[in-house]
Amino acid sequence: MRRLDPDFVLALALLLCVTLGACGPGEGSAGVLRFTAIPDSDTTELDLRFQPLAEYLAGVLGMPVEYVPTADYSASVEMFKNGDVQLAWFGGLTGVQARTAVEGARAIAQGALDPAFKSYFIAHALPAGAAHAPFPTELLRGKRFTFGSRQSTSGRLMPEYFIRAETSLAPQEFFAEVGFSGAHDKTAELVNAGAFEVGAINYLTYEQLLAEGRIDADTCRIVWTTPEYADYNWSVHPRVETDFGSGTVDAIQAALLELSEPQLLAALQRPEGLVEVSAAEYQGIAEVARELGFLRGAGGPGPR
Repeated sequence: MRRLDPDFVLALALLLCVTLGACGPGEGSAGVLRFTAIPDSDTTELDLRFQPLAEYLAGVLGMPVEYVPTADYSASVEMFKNGDVQLAWFGGLTGVQARTAVEGARAIAQGALDPAFKSYFIAHALPAGAAHAPFPTELLRGKRFTFGSRQSTSGRLMPEYFIRAETSLAPQEFFAEVGFSGAHDKTAELVNAGAFEVGAINYLTYEQLLAEGRIDADTCRIVWTTPEYADYNWSVHPRVETDFGSGTVDAIQAALLELSEPQLLAALQRPEGLVEVSAAEYQGIAEVARELGFLRGAGGPGPR
């Protein structure tokens, strides 16, 4: 029988390894840890923010790490469900949707601020409110209002929940018009310009835009601050242990919790750093999501 050339056999084995995804870390596509982040602001800005984080994780973990941009919040959940990314910086809602859809998925870190997150209701040139004042029902009734993304925790889910709780009406019944800007910075820009009279926004984004001079505090005013709720988190796909070996999830978690460089923490808008998290902290978000119809199918359509 004719013997096959050893170089040919090796080349064939490598080809099969890549094709079938059977390679270990550092070989073929399975050797790259891919992560994404919900596009809560301009996507070009996100690319600049998260590339240094990818380089940090690669250095600490000793494996290739790639940041994968996503078109919208629902797409980030789908990518996680399909295993196209193994790690994601989710909002509270998208994290619940993703982990509900993927058995064994875990939340492994959150910002020190995230257990007590909040949203601002901002208005174009209306009287400013106070952090704990009653919901300004008569001030806001009949105004043109915009959410952020349809799947945003701080720009849609929780603001809608509080609107319903405070007015006993759906947003479409309480406001004259309801829109979706697609991102927190866009909400602020639209309200600042008067295109919408009122909007709901992540409080950190509002304060950052104000500090950068991109909006004006007298023109784009805070009229109400929501009660606190849990929000952003890092969630990891269970296939990480299969693709990269036992203990990799713990290594990723440790790398995130040890983040200390200001540039990397600024990418997450979490200068105070990251802390451990448990799924129980997001039970309230899950209950609101089910109540409003956001968990009929993970990443699916909005509420009833």
